[in-house]
Amino acid sequence: MPLHINESEVRSLLDMPAAIAAVEQISRKQSAGEAIVHSRRRIEFPGGGFFHYMSAADLAAGYVATKQYTFVKGRIRFLVLLYRMDTGEMAAMIEADALGQLRTGAASGVATKYLARPDAKVAAIIGTGGQARTQLAAVAAVRNLASARAYGRNPERRAKFCREMSAQLGIPVTEATSSAAALQDADIVCTATTSSQIVLHGADLPPGIHINAIGANHAHKRELDDSAVSRASVIFTDSIEQARQEAGDLILAFAGDDSRWSSVGELHQLVSGKVPGRQNNSQITLFKSNGLAVWDLAVAVHVYLRAKEKNLGRELPLWASEQGGGQ
Repeated sequence: MPLHINESEVRSLLDMPAAIAAVEQISRKQSAGEAIVHSRRRIEFPGGGFFHYMSAADLAAGYVATKQYTFVKGRIRFLVLLYRMDTGEMAAMIEADALGQLRTGAASGVATKYLARPDAKVAAIIGTGGQARTQLAAVAAVRNLASARAYGRNPERRAKFCREMSAQLGIPVTEATSSAAALQDADIVCTATTSSQIVLHGADLPPGIHINAIGANHAHKRELDDSAVSRASVIFTDSIEQARQEAGDLILAFAGDDSRWSSVGELHQLVSGKVPGRQNNSQITLFKSNGLAVWDLAVAVHVYLRAKEKNLGRELPLWASEQGGGQ
């Protein structure tokens, strides 16, 4: 019977190092043709709200997963369904808010591992929500950070973020009063906001910085201005097909010059070495993340296997009395 694994169990079974390892491994499989990815699709509800769905398969491990979520009246509900390919049975139904935050952070961690300068010590984070927390945690997992600075529009939320992330990471995470101030002498910056306005300007970027941009995933939304994108001499995304549909940071910056897409690589190509990353310490590098179901699949398999080992989750009596049936 399939396991129902809830949010608290996911948090106990999945940490950032494991998520980074899973995303890096599935990226290698993707590059080798052993993983299949279907991009996100959306259904808009009358009067507002969305249903999103995306799927992926790990042909080598024998699992397929679909991620689906609704966004209605400001609330998002995430769910990942994991299936075995050999039997067609559902293996697990996983509540996926924490899972999604960790896998998104992990992807930026993988990009940072391959694109940021090896000696990077100072991180900046624009945004102070749940995604910002996992972004900073992922960067700290792949670079020996000495400090970090955070900027968010809400002073109370910003102060709380800095206190809690300082305690979690064991480094000073201090408040910045603007995104420009956060960027001073930074080696890595992550943008993780829901802002409808640009939050990172190219004029503020120090030479050699690496950028992880995760917040804007609609064609008309952006976190980076044109200058920030044009100053990046090395650009990667998770999926060019998906980025062409919803990566407003690139769509708007590339408007009128479709040839610029030819210089964009995909994360799996970077991990496998098929496309080179940073060539020198002065280059500005950019990873634009929209989110792939193959990452959800990778961490979902990890969560499911660990749940089985630890006897966590609840069996769901789905198809318990299967007698066959029609379509």
